[in-house]
Amino acid sequence: MPHSPSITTVILAGGAARRMGGDDKGLITLDGRAMIAHVIERIAPQSGNILINCNRSRQDYQTFGYPVIEDTLSGGVGPLAGVLSALESCDSDYVLSVPCDTPLLPLDLVERMLQAMEYNDAMACTVSDGDRLHPVVLLVKREVTAGLRNYLEQGGRKVHDWFYSNPHCSADFSDQPDAFVNINTPEQLSRIERELKRD
Repeated sequence: MPHSPSITTVILAGGAARRMGGDDKGLITLDGRAMIAHVIERIAPQSGNILINCNRSRQDYQTFGYPVIEDTLSGGVGPLAGVLSALESCDSDYVLSVPCDTPLLPLDLVERMLQAMEYNDAMACTVSDGDRLHPVVLLVKREVTAGLRNYLEQGGRKVHDWFYSNPHCSADFSDQPDAFVNINTPEQLSRIERELKRD
């Protein structure tokens, strides 16, 4: 019987959210609920385990019922630090990272990313909306852990650069181009809220 891979999803909620007035984006209300609640609703059926990575508002994020982890590397080194923390906090075969401000994630995200990784024999997979990649939506095998820590400890920060340094691929979601829209401004928040109400 083939092994069914175990997956832990880490929801990255560590950004400074300067364009949102410094408010913690995952906790901003979208259509009556915290934005991270929309992300959880989308990803929970697809992933056996969920972690929330944040460096502030820890008690607020704990109310969602999932383990909350902080960056294991200090200094605010960016989203890859959250991926590393998740890899070092679990024993799953794969870790998937998704941002807390992407409330329209595909309901078949994990399935299609896994298929792309297996087909391409890749160690890291991101997604394409048909126009560009969204590298913070990232599925990695746990074997990348040591290399990722080394990259960050050597001063590397760019998700793109680290991603391309591994055997990599992307999953095509050109049929769902709006699925990876992330909310960075009050105007985007209002637009997504209108779309959710139409649905």
